[in-house]
Amino acid sequence: LYKLTAMQSSFSVNNIALVNGRPEMLNLKRMIELFVEHRHDVVVRRTKYELRKAEERAHILQGLIIASDNIDEVIAIIRGSSTPQEAIQRLIERFELSDIQARAIVEMRLRQLTGLEQDKLHAEFEEIQRLIAHLNDVLNNEELRMQIIKEELIEVRDKFGDQRRSEIIFASEEMNPEDFYSDDEMIITISHFGYIKRTPLTEFRTQNRGGVGAKGSQTRDEDFVEYIYPATNHNYMLFFTQKGKCYWLKVYEIPEGTKTSKGRAIQNLLNIDSDDSITAFVRVLTLDDEEYINSNYLVFGTQSGVVKKTLLEAYSRPRQNGVIAIGLREDDQVISVRLTDGKKDIIMANRNGRAIRFNEEDVRPMGRTATGVKGMTLDEDGEDYVIGMICMDPDSKDTILVVSEQGYGKRTMLNDEDGEPVYRITYRGGKGVKTLNITEKTGKLVAIKSVTDDNDLMIINKSGITIRVKISDIRTMGRATQGVRLINLEKRNDEIASVCKVNSEEEIDEVETVLPEDVDSEENFTDEVSE
Repeated sequence: LYKLTAMQSSFSVNNIALVNGRPEMLNLKRMIELFVEHRHDVVVRRTKYELRKAEERAHILQGLIIASDNIDEVIAIIRGSSTPQEAIQRLIERFELSDIQARAIVEMRLRQLTGLEQDKLHAEFEEIQRLIAHLNDVLNNEELRMQIIKEELIEVRDKFGDQRRSEIIFASEEMNPEDFYSDDEMIITISHFGYIKRTPLTEFRTQNRGGVGAKGSQTRDEDFVEYIYPATNHNYMLFFTQKGKCYWLKVYEIPEGTKTSKGRAIQNLLNIDSDDSITAFVRVLTLDDEEYINSNYLVFGTQSGVVKKTLLEAYSRPRQNGVIAIGLREDDQVISVRLTDGKKDIIMANRNGRAIRFNEEDVRPMGRTATGVKGMTLDEDGEDYVIGMICMDPDSKDTILVVSEQGYGKRTMLNDEDGEPVYRITYRGGKGVKTLNITEKTGKLVAIKSVTDDNDLMIINKSGITIRVKISDIRTMGRATQGVRLINLEKRNDEIASVCKVNSEEEIDEVETVLPEDVDSEENFTDEVSE
């Protein structure tokens, strides 16, 4: 009755407000957060004003106390001066006073020369010093400011509060959109140009090994399927932008398509700013399981070499307008996000051909809006930046693939046959070791990927030419070598624009997949885009 009739009516509230000069739709929690931030700002500005006044008064009192301690000499100087300005100047020279202190002494009344008034000066000076110390504590202690805000709100409540006239009751049970979608098995595909769709797993027939396959996803010209995820309708996809925001979609919210449909642009499904773009995404099993979200982490890598690790729990409360996923410094941007179990090895590579490997445990967990810590020190040539970050099991058998601007690339083992690290493990923040011998012929490093023989490599140059290379055809070489040519760049000044790891068969019809509930390894739950 409540849901389907007018027995109970609801009314809407316009919660659009200007936030930093921009209109924003606010929920109750966000409104309270902004109000508390405003109250902090008010308390800080008020305290700074009171501190300035107190310090000015303390400065004058200090001068008056000096005068009272040397009253006879002060009187003699004043009486011996022909003008007030001369008296001020002589006091400054004799007692090393400031102009403000000297003027206060000259303007001092005779009654302040009594012993009682001098005691009052000392008492006031001590009181003002205590006030200055308290005001400094307020400015430096957020908890103290919060206590002041609480006390002021309680005072307003006690002064102006009256009895509530409306009644707060539990709302009638709303229908959950999830109830309309069974937790069916899906295949999520994302193309290089950012088109996404979900397709029922039942559309992909199983073939015997060695089958010829069938036509898979149809993409726009020069686009191709870059990522394929097994999922169920009730899983989540997390999307991360260059500017460090996070957005959510339930799998059932992703438009459903056939094997041959093109999908929808991710930008059209999320409320992303026009000057921002998706740079990474992660699929997670659930955001409702406390054990799951408190035992898995999101690891962020940025262009300036910053790395940040945060519990998945911090991203378990979806918001339509997204949330700040990482606090970025000026001119920095997110390049990679990985879901980990907290025990991976992190490898970051820079444009100048160096890579650093360190254990994830060296990065302490931080809050959602934290900036992070230094993961890699960049060269001081003003042109260096991090081009990629990967997370691997310490004993992984995958190889590390690197590609340069001029189309050179190679694979290198993470560890040798004896289990000794080829990429030595160091503490975060170093410059790393050479991962590609950078020369004028190779150009700078543009990509780093963890790959297996079952993967293919898609290489796109700035002229729009795309080439697909089997990973198994790329030689495994030493860490500091130059590599081999993967693509011939015919045009002068042409360079590699993007490098992507894809499944070995783009036109898929045979799908070998294990769904999340049957998998122990977190590796099956995550992937990312990094260009």
